[in-house]
Amino acid sequence: MKARYAVAAAGLATALIGSVALGAQAQAGDKSITFDMVRSQAAEGAGCLPDAVAKVRVVANSQNETLTLKARGLPPNTGFDLFITQVPNAPFGVSWYQSDLQSDANGNASVKVIGRFNIETFAVAPKTAPAPVTHPGKDADSNPPFAPIHTYHVGFWFNSPDDAVNAGCPGNVTPFNGVHTAGVQAMRTRNFPALAGPRSQLG
Repeated sequence: MKARYAVAAAGLATALIGSVALGAQAQAGDKSITFDMVRSQAAEGAGCLPDAVAKVRVVANSQNETLTLKARGLPPNTGFDLFITQVPNAPFGVSWYQSDLQSDANGNASVKVIGRFNIETFAVAPKTAPAPVTHPGKDADSNPPFAPIHTYHVGFWFNSPDDAVNAGCPGNVTPFNGVHTAGVQAMRTRNFPALAGPRSQLG
């Protein structure tokens, strides 16, 4: 009996170690995953956002997924921009604007979005085509062709460089908002491998 318990305990320990190494928790037969985000390299390097934490849950629906992000420890009353990216760190690769994210007076923020957020999430450009130039001097007028590229990482940026500076972060201007004048990235999923972002774990 003791030997059987020992074997079971060893198996459980191995499973737990594997779960910690994986970083995301799959639930309900791979119908949902939950994972943490961490401060970006820019924020960590500057020593800003020391109390920021964020957790994401993705739930599979019949035809799409629901992604819910909850964060705390952010600067109060501050806007951010949520993106899905190819890799977690610069140069980020193919990235698409998913949602705004707004913190309240206590530095808490949450958002829920519905879309494609599982292992099938990808972008593709079969051939070059004209593109609308909504913001002259900032937008490309055509796309480079590329085969399907899967995008499994999540990150959010300060909507304003001034807000980033006020939070003690660098004041770099980046294209990661609707008018391409965002601040630096605040949080991302760089706690996962570059080519195995957390959303790849939801089949």
